[in-house]
Amino acid sequence: MSSKLYVGNLSFDSTEDDLRELFGRHGTVDSVAVIMDRETGRPRGFAFVEMSESSAAQDAIRALDGNDFAGRNIKVNEAQDRRGGGGGGGRRDRY
Repeated sequence: MSSKLYVGNLSFDSTEDDLRELFGRHGTVDSVAVIMDRETGRPRGFAFVEMSESSAAQDAIRALDGNDFAGRNIKVNEAQDRRGGGGGGGRRDRY
């Protein structure tokens, strides 16, 4: 069963290939998605990594969480399911 990991506090220079290599040391990486800002097109400093085996994902969490990667101490944990609708925050004018 695959596991999806959240990777935070990334250097803005980190690429999908960098993360694939880093997490690949702990098991098979199915996908990597560096999250980009919609307006600027620049990285937002976090990513999601999907690994084939949950045991490999747990190994990666233990080995990488809090460790230095590209000059930053990264945060690695299991990704949380998105719940509810998106963004909200819309303004409703009342007359």
